[in-house]
Amino acid sequence: MPNVRVGLIGAGNISDTHARAVAAVPGASVVAVYGPTRARAERLAASVGAQAHDRLDAFLAQGGMDMVIVGTPSGLHGEHGAAAARAGLHVLVEKPLEITTARADRLIAAAAGAGVTLGVIFQDRLKPSVERLKTLVESRAIGTPILGSARVKWYRPPSYYGESRWRGTQTLDGGGALINQAIHTVDVLLWVFGPVARVFGRVATRLHDIEVEDTAVATLEFASGAVGTIEAATSAYPGYARRIEITGSEGTAILDGDDLVAIDLGGQAGARQVPGSSRAPKSPENAASPIVSDASAHCRVVEDFIAAFRSHGRPRCDGPEGRRSVELIEAIYESSRCGRPVDVTQA
Repeated sequence: MPNVRVGLIGAGNISDTHARAVAAVPGASVVAVYGPTRARAERLAASVGAQAHDRLDAFLAQGGMDMVIVGTPSGLHGEHGAAAARAGLHVLVEKPLEITTARADRLIAAAAGAGVTLGVIFQDRLKPSVERLKTLVESRAIGTPILGSARVKWYRPPSYYGESRWRGTQTLDGGGALINQAIHTVDVLLWVFGPVARVFGRVATRLHDIEVEDTAVATLEFASGAVGTIEAATSAYPGYARRIEITGSEGTAILDGDDLVAIDLGGQAGARQVPGSSRAPKSPENAASPIVSDASAHCRVVEDFIAAFRSHGRPRCDGPEGRRSVELIEAIYESSRCGRPVDVTQA
């Protein structure tokens, strides 16, 4: 197969992760880097032997690229992704797809109109423990869905926001703990447990001097009839591993961090001795999945995306799939503003 030539839109910390991920994919290489700050673009480009640009039009005019990975601030994903799509490049976007559904829809339409593949980096979907959790639900091993909860109680020091021109801003971050930190876990909850029909949420800024929320809670009504909760924070010192708990009529499965620490099944499901079931949490040395670095997790996403556009198929998370978490979070924000439940139109 011919070498896949990748362009990076963005030259910050996450684009450095993208560069390392591409370097780990056989037959792929970064050939161009765009960043508005010339020095940062040159630093990243030099590390991978690529051409640096500080103007997006010059970057796109360079040619010789098959795909781009967008790692600019969240509120620029749509603009930058659409420009790349119009240039005929396949577009892989760091989460979130965009900061509103309207802007996400414009990016999805731009990719479709250009006939290019659009994907979103939700690397958790490719982790064995998360895939196992999804199988437990889809196979009905846990029975009829009853309760699904997601908890992302993290901590960010003041410097995390103070040293960034875009984090914690409405214009470029689109929100706070929900749309930036918790969105990976929100995506997993939706992917595993199914769409949400209605949400009642409350967000607040309790610790940091930022424009958006650092603390959020929501109650969910799933389309299946199950109910659930989301907790998200960057205000919970010292910070704890994310946790997803899924309960059905036949039992419960718990994901703690990246480890599936409990699969407790009873009744007929327990009698079938579903592989991996346990009456007690696994000890750390027997955790269900290994610790995966950011770069290696992103590497899996890049490999999946390349396979998708080469086969004219769908990546693990395409544009419409990536839109779902944005839509739910947007509804939580709206519910918090209006003080009442909000319907979610997820198909």
